[in-house]
Amino acid sequence: MARDMRSLRRIIIPSRLETTVPDWITAVRALVDQYGAASSALSADYYESERAAARVTGSFTVPLVDPPPEEQVENSLRWATKDLWPRDPEDPATTEAQLQPMDVRLAQAEKKAEAVAQKLVADQGRSTVRGAVRSDRQATAWARSAALGACAFCKLLATRGAVYKQDTTDFPAHDGCNCGVVPVFKGQRFELSDHTREWERLYREFAAPHSGDQLRRFRLALAEHGHLPGL
Repeated sequence: MARDMRSLRRIIIPSRLETTVPDWITAVRALVDQYGAASSALSADYYESERAAARVTGSFTVPLVDPPPEEQVENSLRWATKDLWPRDPEDPATTEAQLQPMDVRLAQAEKKAEAVAQKLVADQGRSTVRGAVRSDRQATAWARSAALGACAFCKLLATRGAVYKQDTTDFPAHDGCNCGVVPVFKGQRFELSDHTREWERLYREFAAPHSGDQLRRFRLALAEHGHLPGL
């Protein structure tokens, strides 16, 4: 998807932003629909395989989710490209990013747009699994999984385990978030992975006692113990 997103970059012509940015948004929206449908279908396959591994009885068809509303996609992409438009250097509201050369602004817009599109596509997969948990009588809850390179916020949520019940609808996710949804079925006992268990230990030891400052302290503890790549 990222490769295809980059191929659409040529649609935006700096001297014709008014006409080419809307064309680019239309093309990206089609890409989000295409990969979003694949994300939903793959997530349905994943759910069915997890259900089979749990030896759940009875048949169940995973409902696929609809693509995100056009307005949501357009608003997200317009946010990603907002710094492309000419700004008055004397206007106090003009940011430093908006005063950069056009090639720099284009590169930043491309990076933001890729992250936006990735979230929109991944959200369809995550929503598919969460929707299946809500509809499946054999499912009891879901847990959040976070990648090794995830941010502190995502890792913190992953340490909570299978506390998200069938009626839980919220899944906090940021642009570029790769967190997943793990379904839990009747008779199953969910256990944290080894690395998530280590994150939980760090949180309890260095952050939990400090109300109001827990996320910052957790982030520092992760960094100090080599669990935040790049820091």
